[in-house]
Amino acid sequence: MSYDHELGLIGQQITEDEIGNQVPTDKEPVIILCRLKSVGRSEFYNAAAAGMRPELVFIIHLFEYSGERKVEFEGVRYNVLRTYAAGSEELELMCERVAADG
Repeated sequence: MSYDHELGLIGQQITEDEIGNQVPTDKEPVIILCRLKSVGRSEFYNAAAAGMRPELVFIIHLFEYSGERKVEFEGVRYNVLRTYAAGSEELELMCERVAADG
């Protein structure tokens, strides 16, 4: 199976606002290649029962992931709900779309 899609991993850094408060800000996305997998029916309903709405599963190389909790795919941001090691070299990221602000 090939990694045919680009995924941006979005890390966070702590910066200071104008009055000196520490606030988390997003870093520039680090672009990696991934595969797509659909969310399974049972995973979807189990997550929905817990108030989550998983949409996509991204499969990436394990060594490329550093605990990022946000990703960007085709211009849309997603939160990482959970990770799952799929073998010794791959990691699945189950993600839900970030709700619009406001």
